[in-house]
This record gives sequence, C-alpha cells and structure tokens, in this order.
Amino acid sequence: MVYTLVAASAYRRGRVNTAQIQIRQLTPGDAALYRSIRLEGLKESPEAFGSTFEAEFTKPLAWFFDRLSSSVVFGAIRDAKILGVTGFAVRQEEKEAHKGLLWGMYVRPDARGAGIARRLVEAVIAYARPRVELIQLSVVVGNEQARRLYARLGFVEYGIEKNSLKFRGRHFDEILMANDLGSDSVPEKRAPAAGRSDREPMPSLITST
Repeated sequence: MVYTLVAASAYRRGRVNTAQIQIRQLTPGDAALYRSIRLEGLKESPEAFGSTFEAEFTKPLAWFFDRLSSSVVFGAIRDAKILGVTGFAVRQEEKEAHKGLLWGMYVRPDARGAGIARRLVEAVIAYARPRVELIQLSVVVGNEQARRLYARLGFVEYGIEKNSLKFRGRHFDEILMANDLGSDSVPEKRAPAAGRSDREPMPSLITST
C-alpha cells in the first residue's frame, strides 16, 4: 500500500512511471547500459563502492561485457534506459557457499522515490532463495535511506566494520547486514544506527568493486 502511494506520487511529479519499469537480469548485450550507470554510480557516490571511477572509466566495453557474462546483475529498465542496478554473487569458498552477497546497488537520482531500489532487492532475494541460505551486504555509515530499506526487507545488522573503505584521505565505516532466508519472519524495525550503499564482491564481481 505504501509502495503504491509512493510510486503514484513520483508518477504525478512526472518523474517515473513505474508501470513501465521492467526489473530483469542483465545480459552481455546490456554492456553499454551497464557501463553508463556503473560509471555514474562510481562518480556520484564513490563512498558506496569498493572500486573507483578512475579505475573503470578506462575499461573497454568488452570488460563490462565480460562482467555481465560471469556475474548476476539486475537492472531496472524503462524505454531502453537503465534507471537502477544491483548485483548478486555466491561466495566461492566451500565453507561459505551457503552465503550470497548483494552488491553494486545504485539508482539514478531522477528515478529515486518510486520503489525501484526495493524492487531490485526483492529480485535479488527471489533469485537467491533457492541458491543460498543467507544474503549479506554492507552499507556505509550515513546512508540511512538504504539501511532502512534493507531492514524493511528482512536484513538485520550484525556488526560494523571500522575504516572499511578509504577514499581521498577519508575513512568510511560500514554496517554489516544479513538476511537469513531460512527465517520466514521479518524483524521488527529498530532505531536507525547508521548507513552506506553496498559493496560488491571481491574477485570479479559490484556495488562495490
């Protein structure tokens, strides 16, 4: 109900017609779209990613093609334009293969407030449910909007990584959150603590990388 009202409000402001937005897994053929929003996210919200704009701006389109060939990335698409993106990866180590990682969340400013981030997270949860028991993510301290969204969707805070990222001489702490897919109950809302966006996996994977 709340989601419907928010979406309708955004629509009335002429920002986003959510009825026309498709949430789907990106393919290598979406490399150009993915590159555009990835670079925008790295430039506009550098504290939300483990990688940097400078590191990926020089990458050829083939590099993004390869990433989409080997990674699970969901996008919010409307009229051939990508409005939001997030990724999912299963931990590779044998003893951690029951865990997945939500990474690379970014929604373009003019598309925010219409429930796109929620739909992207829900797509990841639906994809992950038959594959892992637990989804983890990290949110930079200060990103309260993202932290509240994840909490509403069942993610629970279990720690803070101090000085998790360092960019241009400044350190950023990250809140660690996890969603136990084996639990049917969604935890009660708790008072805000702090927040970032979410980092991507290490090897070749995003939100962060």
